[in-house]
Amino acid sequence: MVALLERLYRPVNTLLNLQVEIIRSMAIFSRIFHYYDMPVEIENSPGAVVPEKMEGLVGYKNVCFHYNENTPILRDISFTVAPGRSVAIVGPSGSGKSTIINLLPRLFDVTDGQITLDGRDIRGLDLRWLRSHIGLVTQDTYLFNGTIKDNLLYAAPGAAQESIIKACGEAKIHDFIAALPDGYDTEVGNRGIKLSGGERQRLSIARVILKNPGLVILDEATSALDSISESQIQDAIAPLLKGKTSLVIAHRLSTIMACDEILVVSSGSLVERGSHAELLERNGVYRELYETQFRRALEDGLKTAVP
Repeated sequence: MVALLERLYRPVNTLLNLQVEIIRSMAIFSRIFHYYDMPVEIENSPGAVVPEKMEGLVGYKNVCFHYNENTPILRDISFTVAPGRSVAIVGPSGSGKSTIINLLPRLFDVTDGQITLDGRDIRGLDLRWLRSHIGLVTQDTYLFNGTIKDNLLYAAPGAAQESIIKACGEAKIHDFIAALPDGYDTEVGNRGIKLSGGERQRLSIARVILKNPGLVILDEATSALDSISESQIQDAIAPLLKGKTSLVIAHRLSTIMACDEILVVSSGSLVERGSHAELLERNGVYRELYETQFRRALEDGLKTAVP
């Protein structure tokens, strides 16, 4: 009798809890629908141009940006990066470094001034074309819940296996992948949880190498790694930047000095520019960063290297 009553009460309890589940689901759906109903802020302009090729000449002309008119983020930023050249952007935390590079692939649009690519305002270029020619490696690497191969093919859907292996070899990750039981068919988990930080970062670099863009952006690609992983990432970055226009945000002196020019940003303004030696002689913001951050990081790296 007790067993019979239990079997009768079980579906009744399920029906009573059904209303709670429906209300909870409606709340979730309302947030999802609200997200989909949000207007797209960055769209192609009428008559957007699709150039035949990209040379890689980047120009920032009196660029200003703000989220709130009363709180400017960037103020009158102007500089040029010649094709095949690299520029390091350094500055204190919150100075606007990441905002400068986020404007280039049009994650946001400038509020004043203009950014040009090969002499054309990027707002007049086809958005898909623009982003297809930019490779971005960030501090927080995003990997999809799939295989290693799937994540690499996201950058170049038609890439052959030989090209994938070549890209991973240049990124110093092929040997690790080949040693896995499933090789390139290994599942990485949600956001690459089954891989270490250095492995995720090298996979991200391999993805950009496979894409082979003309313009590369690195945003603090090694800041969260240990010294061993960072050394591997530095070796992987070299072929990525070779012959390409690049903008690099870095906190390691070795990465900064490898660039052709250093731009120093403070409080949203470009305050200094030049080579490492030139900036040290000026005893300005860069010299202060060198004394408090860059030199200390270099010394820590040397101590780690000494047995």
